[in-house]
Amino acid sequence: MNTLQTTDIIQLLQQELEQEAATTRKMLERVPDDKYSWQPHEKSMTIKQLATHVAELPSWISLGLTTDELNFATVPYQPADINNTRDLLTYFEKSLEEGQEGLKNATEEQLTQPWVLRDGDQVFTSTTKYGIIRISMSQIIHHRAQLGVYLRLLNIPIPGSYGPSADEQ
Repeated sequence: MNTLQTTDIIQLLQQELEQEAATTRKMLERVPDDKYSWQPHEKSMTIKQLATHVAELPSWISLGLTTDELNFATVPYQPADINNTRDLLTYFEKSLEEGQEGLKNATEEQLTQPWVLRDGDQVFTSTTKYGIIRISMSQIIHHRAQLGVYLRLLNIPIPGSYGPSADEQ
């Protein structure tokens, strides 16, 4: 029986990041400059907040590999101030490069080390560095899907993710 080695897991994560980056880039390219303050509901993020978060998430991979925790009590969340799609895509490429570099330099030993997301004493997630990488990838996919709903509500054609979208058929 062929079992995966940890270095194989790093390679698989690199491949997955590349695949998801291509899909994410196509989605971010569709965000219209004149809709950055739009939100579908008063409790929802604006499209600016959501798209910026999607664009920053690949950098969480390197964050997870180079730190042992993120504590919002000591490092408050400060999203980038992105106001147009050109800057959004530039920000995404920078974040992607950070994530790629983190995986390129990752070691087997790092993947099993603990990692915590907290706000002071309130722990949101206690996992491994591998776990925060997977959470980051899942968050990219989750929030990208939300962005797809936003774009659909604005009647903007949606690119396919794992096959053609209804707009591409």
